[in-house]
Amino acid sequence: MKLENIELTFDNFSREMEKLYKEKHFDYLVTIVGEDFGAEGLGCIYILENTQSHARCSTKVIAKQIGEDYVIPSVLKLWHAADLLEREVYDFLGIKFLGHPDMRRLFMRNDFQGWPLRKDFDMSPEANRFPETDEPAEDWTTEWNLDRDGKLVATRHPLMDEDDFVMNFGPNHPSTHGVLRLETIVSGETIKHVYPHLGYIHRGMEKMAESMTYPQTLGFTDRLNYLCAMMHRHALVGVIEEAMGVELSDRIHYVRTIMDELQRINNHLLFLGTCAQDLSALTAFLYCMRDREHLLHVMEETTGGRLIQGYYRIGGLQDDIDPHFVENVKAFCKYFRPMIQEYLDVFGDNVITHKRLENCGPMSLEDSINYALTGPAGRAAGWHNDVRKNHPYDLYGQVDFKEITLTGADSMSRYMIHINEMYESLHIIEQLIDNIPEGEYYIKQKPIIKVPEGQWWFSVEGGAGEFGVYLDSRGDKSPYRLKMRPMGLTLAGAFDKMLRGQKIADLVATGASIDFVIPDLDR
Repeated sequence: MKLENIELTFDNFSREMEKLYKEKHFDYLVTIVGEDFGAEGLGCIYILENTQSHARCSTKVIAKQIGEDYVIPSVLKLWHAADLLEREVYDFLGIKFLGHPDMRRLFMRNDFQGWPLRKDFDMSPEANRFPETDEPAEDWTTEWNLDRDGKLVATRHPLMDEDDFVMNFGPNHPSTHGVLRLETIVSGETIKHVYPHLGYIHRGMEKMAESMTYPQTLGFTDRLNYLCAMMHRHALVGVIEEAMGVELSDRIHYVRTIMDELQRINNHLLFLGTCAQDLSALTAFLYCMRDREHLLHVMEETTGGRLIQGYYRIGGLQDDIDPHFVENVKAFCKYFRPMIQEYLDVFGDNVITHKRLENCGPMSLEDSINYALTGPAGRAAGWHNDVRKNHPYDLYGQVDFKEITLTGADSMSRYMIHINEMYESLHIIEQLIDNIPEGEYYIKQKPIIKVPEGQWWFSVEGGAGEFGVYLDSRGDKSPYRLKMRPMGLTLAGAFDKMLRGQKIADLVATGASIDFVIPDLDR
């Protein structure tokens, strides 16, 4: 969608955003895009959705400058998803959100100097040498507000009480599936707070994109989440193609839809396997990995890759499908359908699994929306958030499939959502695989791709929720601002709400039911 931003001023920002939330029911905060707009100054774009009508809108506000500081009122009291999203903007652009109780860096070290996404940031290696000292720890958060004289004042809040105990899960813990640290504040066995710490593999992809051509940026997407490489790249090529007005052939639409669903099964298989493994059920893990091999072989024949496929390109596909693709996909679907029941037989329907996952990490429908808990995690609470249904792309508006929702709102429901979604993916594939039309697999583009001026947003349904790409183009061969909405950032931000009042052992079980991938968070 091309963004037609509602322009707000600093003085009316809070009032108008509250109206959008309370009066017009824009209750889902899709993302916050922090940006250096050049001569306009620093500011943010907010993309919102009405979860009843699925209408979307975007607002824009320029930060107020006070001395050398830039400030915008926080929207955290309206949307709790803004917690990590505002901290991300602060980390990269230095905009302080007034009233936000935790204005600490999120990805960069606490002692990092500068704001990387400002256009005047010094990118030279000499100015960005990695420190040889340990990162200084902070036991407090900082909240910024304006006093009566309009001066910026800071208030410190302790992270924990004197009698609290701190347990660190990660950054090297099996249950975090990568370098994520969850600073967990406990009182006895009971969890009081969970503070996520990110940035251990931060690569600065969005900054690097500013100096790359559009085709060069495509390589990033496969390296965000190797389980959703197709869907991630789909969003990036989708926003570029929409901005350029590229018309794709029916063959391209068919193949992309099939590939996305094969990739979804791939994602869900690894989720089901690692969920079982985290709860010490190794047999179920091996069953999932066995069947995943069949799927990866089918995808490799056409794409040439198992994890990093790099198959989609601006204008279509890297190459046509393998001559045996249709035959092999049909064989996989026939083999795989009865296998899904095996995962339930060896793990999912086990009484121990139910006792362990039911009522674990609960998240109500209202909270799921407020924390932007998209994907299977949100649908487990009854939230109809599937991008394929609400904002159809490619052939999703033409195929028949169910949006799987449950009302258990716990870890067991999240597990079952993944199980049932694999059946629907098979159903989508089986409707299309025998009907792939002849036609071009690539619509030839100019050697140097330039996108018209404007701002666009394009999102897809990834394996773990909505993955979207924001593009601000100034008509050049490189994006002025490329912002990705990772699936996992808001999922990690919801841990605190899910686990507050739960037992420490529930952290591992809840984490097992949330299929976040660390490189997706840490771009």
